[in-house]
Amino acid sequence: MREKLPILLKRLPRNPPLSSLRTQSFRFQSTSSSSIAMPIVQQESLNVASNGPVKTSTASYATSPYYNQGTALTQEARTQLGLRGYAPVGVENLELQKTRALNQLRSKATDLEKYTFMAQLRNSNTRLFYKLVCDDIKEIAPIIYTPTVGEACAEYSNIYPFLGPPGAADGLYVSINDLPYLKDILRNYRKNSDGTIDEPEITVITDGSRILGLGDLGVGGIGIPIGKLQLYSGAAGIDPRKTLPIVLDFGTNTERYLNDPLYLGLKQKRPDEEKFYEAVDEVMKAIYEVFPNILVQFEDFSSEHAFGLLEKYQDKVFCFNDDIQGTGSVILAGFMNAVRLAKENAGVDPKDHRIVFFGAGSSAIGVAKQILSYFINEHGLSEEEAKKIFYLVDSKGLVTLDRGDRLAQHKVYFARSDNSQAQFRTLCDVIDYVKPTALIGLSAQHQAFTKEAVGKMAANNKLPIVFPLSNPMTNAECTFQQAMEYTDYKVLFASGTAFPPVTLPSGELKYAGQGNNMYIFPGLGLGAIVAKAARVSDSMVYEAAKGLSSSLLPEEIQNGNLYPELNRIREVSGEVAAAVANQAIQEGLARDPEMLEIATNYKGQEYKDRLLAYVKSHMWDANKDSHFSFSLPSPSL
Repeated sequence: MREKLPILLKRLPRNPPLSSLRTQSFRFQSTSSSSIAMPIVQQESLNVASNGPVKTSTASYATSPYYNQGTALTQEARTQLGLRGYAPVGVENLELQKTRALNQLRSKATDLEKYTFMAQLRNSNTRLFYKLVCDDIKEIAPIIYTPTVGEACAEYSNIYPFLGPPGAADGLYVSINDLPYLKDILRNYRKNSDGTIDEPEITVITDGSRILGLGDLGVGGIGIPIGKLQLYSGAAGIDPRKTLPIVLDFGTNTERYLNDPLYLGLKQKRPDEEKFYEAVDEVMKAIYEVFPNILVQFEDFSSEHAFGLLEKYQDKVFCFNDDIQGTGSVILAGFMNAVRLAKENAGVDPKDHRIVFFGAGSSAIGVAKQILSYFINEHGLSEEEAKKIFYLVDSKGLVTLDRGDRLAQHKVYFARSDNSQAQFRTLCDVIDYVKPTALIGLSAQHQAFTKEAVGKMAANNKLPIVFPLSNPMTNAECTFQQAMEYTDYKVLFASGTAFPPVTLPSGELKYAGQGNNMYIFPGLGLGAIVAKAARVSDSMVYEAAKGLSSSLLPEEIQNGNLYPELNRIREVSGEVAAAVANQAIQEGLARDPEMLEIATNYKGQEYKDRLLAYVKSHMWDANKDSHFSFSLPSPSL
C-alpha cells in the first residue's frame, strides 16, 4: 500500500472574518487489520461562501463522539483538534478498534453489563459502535434491543447515569410539565449535539406505558426508542445523527416506581384520557413545527392509546405505529412463506386455514388485520370470508360478542358471533373447538403453549404453524426446542425472540425463524423517507411484508426458512425499502424528484433495478470513510 504523508496545518486564529475562511477537509482512510499502515488524514481546500455560516467549531468536532474516533485519530488530526497529548500515542485502524471492543464486550458477565458497555461505546465512539452493529448484528442486536432492552428499561433509573457523559444527545425526556417549552427543547437538542445535521429524519416516540410485555415502565421506556433507532441505522443505513429518540414522561401508574427514591421519572399518576390526547396533540404540533419533514414512529403505547393515536394521525401526518403495523407486517411476511410451505408439503389450501390468536392486544389485532388483507388480496376472499378464518383468545377465553363482558373496541372487529352461545375459556378448549392450522401467540404469557396445546396442533395437522411471538424470552409462549419436541420435529415455527438452534434426530441443526420487527421497520422507514412520502399508507406497510417475503435466497427457500438470514439484514432492508418506495410512487404519495424521474423514465426490471440502487445510495454505512469526513476553517492563503 502506497503511504500518504500527512500535511501539517496551521492553527486557526480565533474568530477570523467569515469572508476570509477556507476549510480543511479530513477523511479517515481505514486499512485492513493485517496492514501496518494506519489511517491518514488528508487535506483539501474547499471554498466557503462569505454569507454561509460555519456551523461547527473545532471544539465541537473534538468532543463529538461521531467525528472524534478515539485511537483512530492520526497524530496530525489530534494536533488540529487540539487533542495532542490527550490519548496514548498509538494510532489504530477501525478493525483493531473493533477487535478490542468485541473482546471487552464478550468479557462481560451479564447481558445488562453488555448493554451498558454498548451504550457507553455509542456515546464515546459512534462509528465503532455501528461498526459492531453492522458487522456483527446477529450477536449485537439481542444486546442493544430485544431481549436485553426489556431488562434495561426496567432498570433504567439505576443504570442511566452510567450510560454516557452528562449532556450526551442520546434522546429527549419530555415531561408533561415541559410541553410549553417543547419547541425550544427540540431546537436545543440539535444545537447541543455536534451541529452537523440541521434536522432529524425520524423520531421514535413512546410514553413507556406498555413496554414489550413488561407493562408500565415510565421514563425507563426511553430504552425502546433508543434501541429501535440504533437498528434503523445499523439495519437500514439511516444516519444516526438524523434520529431522535423521545420518551413522553407523563407519569407512571406503577407503584414500585412511584415509591422508589432512585426512580428518575415524574412521580405522579398518568393523566386521564382527555389530558393524554391534549398533551400528545401539543407534542405532535411542536414536532412538526420544528421538524416539518420528520417521520414519527409511535411505539409501546397502551393498546387503546396505540390504536387511538394511529387512527387520529395516520392520514394527517407522516407517521406509523410499529406495534400495530410493523408487527403485523413482519408476521405476515413469515406467514406468507408458511402458507406456501404448508401447501407444498402438507397439501393445505390457503383458503382452508383457521388461525387462533392467543392474545388480543394492539399487536395481535395489528397482525390479524395484516394477515386478513393477505387473504383478501392474494387469495380472493371477501372481507367477511377472511374474518371467519380468525379466532382471538384473551384472558377470558375465546372473544365472542355474547360472552357477557364489555369488549374493548379494538377486539370487536374479530369477535365471533357463530359460537351458538357456547363459550370456551382455555386455549386447549379453543383448539378442540376450532381445530386450527395456525397458533399465534402475542399474550406475553410465558409457557402458555403447553405440551398439551401444541400436541393437539400436531395431532390435527401434518405441518402445524406455531408462532410464539411475545418478547422478551421470559414472556415467550414456548421455546423452539419445545415446539419441535411436541410436534415430533414437524412444525413451521417463528418466534419474536431469538432461540438457539435445535439438533434434529438426523444430527442436522435446525434454526428458528425469528419474526422480529427489525426485518420490517428499518426498511419501511428508509423507503418512506427516501421517497419523501406524504404519509405512510396501509398499502405501503403491506408491500413491505411482500418485499420481505420475497427476499429469501434460493438456498434459504430450500432449507424451509420463513425469514432470510439475519446477517443479510441491510440487503433485505434495501429490498423492503424499494418495495415501500414503489408503492408510494404508485399511490401518488412520493415527492422525491429524482425518484419520480426514475419512475417516469424507466419501466420493468430496469425501473426496479434503478429504484433499488437509488434507495441503497441513501444508506449510511459505518464502514464508509466518506460518511465521517469533516472540515475545519483555516485562513485563506
